[in-house]
Amino acid sequence: MAAPEEQELSQTQTEKLLQFQDLTGLESMDQCRRTLEQHNWNIEAAVQDRLNEQEGVPSVFNPPPTRPLQVNTTDHRVYSYIVSRPQPRGLLGWSYYLIILPFRFTYYTLLDIFRFALRFIRPDPRGRVTDPVGDVMSFIHSFEEKYGRSHPVFYQGTYSQALNDAKRELRYLLVYLHGEDHQDTDEFCRTTLCSEEALTFINTRMLFWACSTSKPEGYRVSQALRENTYPFLAMIMLKDRKMTVVGRLEGLIQPEDLINQLTFIMEANQTYLMSERLEREERNQTQVLRQQQDEAYLASLRADQEKDRKKREEQEQKRQEEENARQSILAEERRRRTLEEEKERKSECLPPEPPLDDPDSVKIVFKLPNDTRVERRFLFSQSLTEIHDFLFSLKETPEKFQIVTNFPRRVLPCLPTEEQPNPLTLREAGLSRSEVLFVQDLTDD
Repeated sequence: MAAPEEQELSQTQTEKLLQFQDLTGLESMDQCRRTLEQHNWNIEAAVQDRLNEQEGVPSVFNPPPTRPLQVNTTDHRVYSYIVSRPQPRGLLGWSYYLIILPFRFTYYTLLDIFRFALRFIRPDPRGRVTDPVGDVMSFIHSFEEKYGRSHPVFYQGTYSQALNDAKRELRYLLVYLHGEDHQDTDEFCRTTLCSEEALTFINTRMLFWACSTSKPEGYRVSQALRENTYPFLAMIMLKDRKMTVVGRLEGLIQPEDLINQLTFIMEANQTYLMSERLEREERNQTQVLRQQQDEAYLASLRADQEKDRKKREEQEQKRQEEENARQSILAEERRRRTLEEEKERKSECLPPEPPLDDPDSVKIVFKLPNDTRVERRFLFSQSLTEIHDFLFSLKETPEKFQIVTNFPRRVLPCLPTEEQPNPLTLREAGLSRSEVLFVQDLTDD
């Protein structure tokens, strides 16, 4: 059986894994572990890289496509400081120098010839940058193994990302190209770069990016900056809206001299950096002002739209009210016509009035609500409904009414009900041959 791909985590790694998950809020333990492994279980670097991703800055392990390095190196006003190797002193020194000189000359000549010939056989692998972050992290790891962890904070990302951060934050970027084969590299790293004063000065004043020229990423940067010798340092800043090399330091420089030269470069270019900061602040203020104007315009637009909406609603409400009024008028007109047709129908259906001398006749005087009087004869044998229909057929009679006797006062049941589907006759109702009945308006009720 194949061995398992994943190894058991140590207790320290497990603690870092849980701490990283708590700090970043990532739910996937596999993703937390991959991120920490990419940063060699350096939890500070892993957390910083994760925060950069959340702020929209590309991860150092997922860099954007390689583009030409946009750094201005053609400015003839670039400050250059080259430290020459000390001349031999005394007879012993010159004797040693003259003895070693032929061997050194022969060694470097043969090495250059070998490298030149090798290019025709196999292209320089440094010409292809496939993992720029891996190159930087590999250099940092080897540097710490050889010189310890007391050094300026290395930028853990590509050269392009360092340029972008320095541009965005308006900070100086100090670039160090590490020549592994150079005779002064080891002394420079131990005595100068890792010194307490240089470490403190660099960490508090600027970003610091470094890589070995034996790595593709370092080789690519060296081709862009065109160094002459090692150790090599370049100071880069935003100048005239371009990332520009404003200082070059080459050779074995001592800590105090390094700080003095960097301070001189910074002071000489401080006006440019201040100008860029003022210009950026002015752009930000202009952007804020434009945003406020846009917000005010949108607020005014929303207010106008709200007014238009209310106006449309009021117009719609008015139209609806007018339509309701028109419908009410039409309904009232239809109701009035229906009432008139019903009155005509009732009038046509009324039996003829009995003659005056009919002994079975009853003379009734009706007092209408408008104080008019109406007189008509009915038969004792006729139903109270006939009286109601007669009154209903009159134009002066209200739509709803009831018939009331004077004394004793009582309401005549003229219409059929569930208890009395067949209304009483006039005789059954107790009416005499001559009656006065009152018509009471029930329309409002």
